[in-house]
Amino acid sequence: MNGASREALAAARERLDALTDSTSVAAAPLADELAAVTALLDREVSLRRVLTDPAQAGEAKAQLAQRLLGSQVSGPAADLVSGMVRSRWSQSRDLVDALEELANLADLTAAQKAGALDDVEDELFRFGRIVSSNTELRAALTNRSATASAKGELLRGLLGGRANAATERLVTRLVTAPRGRSLEAGLESLSKLAADRRDRMVAVVTSAVPLSDTQKQRLGAALAKLYGRQMHLNLDVDPAVLGGIRVQVGDEVINGSLADRLEDASRRLAS
Repeated sequence: MNGASREALAAARERLDALTDSTSVAAAPLADELAAVTALLDREVSLRRVLTDPAQAGEAKAQLAQRLLGSQVSGPAADLVSGMVRSRWSQSRDLVDALEELANLADLTAAQKAGALDDVEDELFRFGRIVSSNTELRAALTNRSATASAKGELLRGLLGGRANAATERLVTRLVTAPRGRSLEAGLESLSKLAADRRDRMVAVVTSAVPLSDTQKQRLGAALAKLYGRQMHLNLDVDPAVLGGIRVQVGDEVINGSLADRLEDASRRLAS
């Protein structure tokens, strides 16, 4: 997003924070309602264009949203959506993307309030690793001919009772309504959103053997000092690393592995 949409999303996130800070608003049900509105506007292209039409008065669009949603979702959810359509959006699809993000944020807020946000971050990462290493599972979860209910049932068998409820809801929404994203990109986006919830970055750390608690603490402190923000470490073990570690923060890769150093040396000798 850029321009007007970015400003509109920032304002909507502030309103969501204000709502979920209230003890009278439960974050998880709010997430489900926002996800339902996301699905509605994703399907109804003409409706979302009306709700984001810059030629229409913001109050008129807000009243339309209230009429459409007032009997379908709770008051807080309807008020939040009404506030969003008052804002200006660069593209109509940006409104849908923003609603989806708010739904995910609401679930992450529910996990945070329960003291389970760290667990959710770790579970999202581990689920991504399981999917990437199991081609049959990935094919089943991304099969376009499979119904959403079938995929949901598969995920309940995989995650039900084994993962936090927020993790299950987030992954199920992603798999059953990918909205054009790959499964890997969606999981990465959710992980970043969870990290942002604590104002920290995500570092994917790959090592030949599991790191000790002391090593994890030292690495986390070093990365926090380097990037100026707290780090959440997603840890992976890959014997192919041979020694040392490989750290990826966003698009930046910090290579400290023996395998990478050997590859670099081979390239230099070949040239």
